[in-house]
Amino acid sequence: MSEATDAACEHHTHGYIEHKDELLKRLRRAEGQVRGVHRMVENDDYCIDILTQVSAATKALERVALALLDDHLAHCVASAAAEGGEVASEKLHEASAAIARLVR
Repeated sequence: MSEATDAACEHHTHGYIEHKDELLKRLRRAEGQVRGVHRMVENDDYCIDILTQVSAATKALERVALALLDDHLAHCVASAAAEGGEVASEKLHEASAAIARLVR
């Protein structure tokens, strides 16, 4: 991240701070699901059961990513858009690239 893009969020806390406990709860849940997948593979469990758990872990991480993206758009991108200029352009490009990574 360049200094210009980081500056738009430096003057205030990151948007996810208000939801940090919920994000951490979701991450712990996803972490537990991944550990469960690991155990299932070690125990030679049925492939479809493992795939079901992988899907659940993936969805849990996607929910975290979407919550972070929503907070980023509402706070950092909105702040940069209000500032305008190069900072706004960089923040919008950064958000667009993050969305593209999420939908691949």
